[in-house]
Amino acid sequence: MAKPIGIVGAGGWGIALAKLLSDKAQPTTLWCRSAETYRELEEKRAHSTYLPNIALPAGVKVTRSLETAVAGKSLIICAVPSHAAREVMSSAAAHVNQETIVLCGTKGLEEESLKTMSEVLADIFGVRRSERHAFLSGPTFAVEIARGLPAAVTVAAYRDDVVETVQETLGTQSLRVYSSKDVIGVQMGGVIKNVIAIAAGISDGLGLGQNARAALITRGLAEMTRLAVRMGANPMTLSGLPGLGDLVLTCAGDLSRNRKAGLQIAQGKSLQEITEESRMVAEGIRNTRSVYLLARHLDVEMPIVEQMHRVLYESKNPFEAVGDLMQRSFKPEIS
Repeated sequence: MAKPIGIVGAGGWGIALAKLLSDKAQPTTLWCRSAETYRELEEKRAHSTYLPNIALPAGVKVTRSLETAVAGKSLIICAVPSHAAREVMSSAAAHVNQETIVLCGTKGLEEESLKTMSEVLADIFGVRRSERHAFLSGPTFAVEIARGLPAAVTVAAYRDDVVETVQETLGTQSLRVYSSKDVIGVQMGGVIKNVIAIAAGISDGLGLGQNARAALITRGLAEMTRLAVRMGANPMTLSGLPGLGDLVLTCAGDLSRNRKAGLQIAQGKSLQEITEESRMVAEGIRNTRSVYLLARHLDVEMPIVEQMHRVLYESKNPFEAVGDLMQRSFKPEIS
């Protein structure tokens, strides 16, 4: 018998996962923070901004009540942006059963504390309950998941039975779910790739060519791995789906919000203009500041991230940033 699932967050990712689960006949409840989003999903069973032309199955219950979304559920999926995760999940926590698995599909660091989502959830639910937490990452555009196109993701958790439950719940003929015990590595790949994707968008927008994009992706992977390993990750994790896979997709895919933000920056648009033009969150804008500060705190060299921080938050000219990256002192590729 299918067990009830709650999804917290009705953006594109939350809607896509709700459709995937409902198509598997899993009883699914989707929580909407916005009254406008709730009305549109209830009345039209689709969202014109987040996932246009994707019909939300009738079996998905839409609610604005966090208690309704999470109480009595066997699995809860957190699909809210990183800057909202603590507030929303803290409100939900009182209604979550002790045995419920909490699967975090949020990619990002908490801005003020620079904590990972695993640390944020441990703060909220208690460290002892972390064994019931899992973390989802990998190269996925929500609309393609909703359409049932082939994709692969990775789920990390501390316990095998938790990972196996998530694999069985999410896995379909079109979505392959791999397992990992590297909670840090799986999370950090999904954070840093957004920053590099903005850089790739700027590079493409400035007409710097495909050679430059390939160099950014490759050296971005080196920076991603350097920071994640300093935090305790397995370097091999970053060469897999949560690292290299997600990085390539986000840097080169036409559906990438972060790459699009980079293209807009190359056109001379300000951060304010970019954020005002779209309801869709480009997580890399926030991630850039968080990753930059974390790298400085841990004394990890991340030159691309540093230049992106200067472009986004210190009004540095993107051409100058490229020049400074290219004119750095010579050094071995692998140190």
